[in-house]
Amino acid sequence: MRIGLLTDGGYPYANGESRLWCDRLVRGLPQHEFDLFALSRSAEQEDLGRVLLPPQVREVYTAPLWDSEEDVLRGGEGGCGLTRLLTGGAGAYGRRERRRFTAHLTELATAVCASEEDAARTAGLFTRGLYGLAELAREHGGLHTALRSEATVRILEAACRARGTARTVQRATVADQLAFAAELERLLRPLSLDWYDDDTLGAVDLCHAASGGAAALPGLLAKRFFGTPLLVTEHTVPLRTHYLSAPDGAGAPARALLARLHARLAAEVYRQAAVITPGNTHVRRWQERCGADPGRVRTVYPGMEAARFAGVGEGPQDDGAGPGTLVWVGRIEPAKDLIGLLHAFAEVHRAEPDARLRVFGAPADGPEGAAYLGHCRALAARLLPDEADGAHAEGDSPVSFEEIGGPEAHDLAEAYAAGGIVVLSSVVEGFPISLVEAMFCGRATVSTDVGAVVEVVGGTGLVVPARNPKALADACLALLGDPERRARLGAAARARAVELFTVEQNLAAYRSIYLELLARSPGRVARAARYDDRDTRPFATPPEAHVLGERTGGARTPQPAGRAAVPDAGPVEERWVPVAATAPGAHASAESAGARAGRVPRWAQVPEGACAGAGDGDA
Repeated sequence: MRIGLLTDGGYPYANGESRLWCDRLVRGLPQHEFDLFALSRSAEQEDLGRVLLPPQVREVYTAPLWDSEEDVLRGGEGGCGLTRLLTGGAGAYGRRERRRFTAHLTELATAVCASEEDAARTAGLFTRGLYGLAELAREHGGLHTALRSEATVRILEAACRARGTARTVQRATVADQLAFAAELERLLRPLSLDWYDDDTLGAVDLCHAASGGAAALPGLLAKRFFGTPLLVTEHTVPLRTHYLSAPDGAGAPARALLARLHARLAAEVYRQAAVITPGNTHVRRWQERCGADPGRVRTVYPGMEAARFAGVGEGPQDDGAGPGTLVWVGRIEPAKDLIGLLHAFAEVHRAEPDARLRVFGAPADGPEGAAYLGHCRALAARLLPDEADGAHAEGDSPVSFEEIGGPEAHDLAEAYAAGGIVVLSSVVEGFPISLVEAMFCGRATVSTDVGAVVEVVGGTGLVVPARNPKALADACLALLGDPERRARLGAAARARAVELFTVEQNLAAYRSIYLELLARSPGRVARAARYDDRDTRPFATPPEAHVLGERTGGARTPQPAGRAAVPDAGPVEERWVPVAATAPGAHASAESAGARAGRVPRWAQVPEGACAGAGDGDA
């Protein structure tokens, strides 16, 4: 198959969300071809470069989503992104195009500004407005510039003041409308891309969006223009992320408008997607609340490399640096609540003076990350001062801050092996990767109840409420005082991780989903001119061509690959016998049909061994 992989701020760039997962997916399915359609989020991301791509990646199309006009118009490998802004009369719409733009943007803005009571009634307005703008951009270009015009602000102002809008939206000021207009243009920028022709998205068999939102917009248009099936994968909750990442200084009305815009877009993406694959049940609940059909939602856990932790997980559980060592691994930032962990460990240390806490991780990027790390170090020194045996001896703090790659922890596996209990203290978490890594290492875990933690642990570790240092300390003390329970939980955790969270199970799930989606639209492969030998491609022939039954006419049809032809008994009729038709039920069906016509069933005339050599793929 030829898969169009749609990403937003990630793969194939060297950093970004879902980068590792996308790379494993592409490399793990070498039997398919991939075209990458990537949206970048900043100049810094592009300057860091891209990962080395495998040979099954055919083309890479990129488009930036930044504010700089010069950068927006800059091209990328395999396609220049917003080339339509350079052609098609950007900013020079005729009277008819201006009327179309005004009508479609008014529909979209009316749906976004509508109150909750009118949400169901105006859902169709959002759909018409979105696809109307997309068709206008495809035919005439210029949408990017039009969305930055004064006309857009006037349309948004009228929509906010109209009867039936939400109360918060009615209070929107000009500043709020300008902020919303800027974010609207950025979100809808994929509508202006030059990806919607027979050589780009029209040439793929399946669109796979690695996230919702802007990344899924090209998939929506590919389905509308070419009928391409859309698969949407979300490992986090994009809608929640958008709620938390509103522009700095945006007021309540602007935030309300942005929240409604992303909610409407998410609902349309879920409505059009053939299959939706959340990374955990926590994400699934959000998707279903936003309108996803539960019948099309399938939870597929993100796969992780289990082999890199096999040496620790399958080795003896000697508790590394001692029976009283706790380990924390992750990115040092406020969401991980190291402050609460240090307060909890102070309680642990008072009860178990030999206990130690080893923190492995680097601070988040920027001055805020360095400041948070400095605050954690100062708090650790105050709560747990260095303890010296004498007045002239050097003290040894029970808390250490280390980076992976140091002399005592060359890699992640050694970091987890440094203790007998791994602690996760986050207050915000999606899919807890560090927790899964600890489970692969066979370590007992103590975690806070956030995100998908309970689903991942599944009874193989202790879970306590978030922001509760006393409960966290009690759980750690319970495991420190019970080595047998600690070992038992560690073994169960590794068994669960190997069963559910490996790369192999993730690849097997998507391999099956790809086949299923393409089986629903066999004509997409059959019509592809790039295939010279269509008969050897899966689903190249529609399923109904293999149904047992009569065919009239004297001309013989070319024999499909992998099929056994019945010897010809006359110029009027012939039958094809599928390889899978050796089941008794299939024979009975053919026999009854032949008996009703007063003929000997043709399947009985197949020469012995006619189906020999048919492989599993043929069946």
